[in-house]
Amino acid sequence: MGQDSTKRNPDAHDFTNEREEKDHFLILHNDDVNTFDHVIRSLVQVCGHDSVQAEQCAFITHHKGKCDVKTGELTILLPMREGLVLRGLQVTIE
Repeated sequence: MGQDSTKRNPDAHDFTNEREEKDHFLILHNDDVNTFDHVIRSLVQVCGHDSVQAEQCAFITHHKGKCDVKTGELTILLPMREGLVLRGLQVTIE
């Protein structure tokens, strides 16, 4: 037994820091103000979704109360959040 079983494989790559930088979620929250068409159009224009993806996010948000519409680094998500907020949508980053 003499070896320490907690030693790491020297060839293993640690993805922890890389993952932490990218593990942010742009969350769209349901509201009783915006129409489905407005939400779908906004997701297409701001987040680059295709119409099917935007429609699915709108329906998930409506039925579950929220939906993560984009995953990525803060530098990418912050301008998207601002663009959606300017369109009257309720959006957070987690």
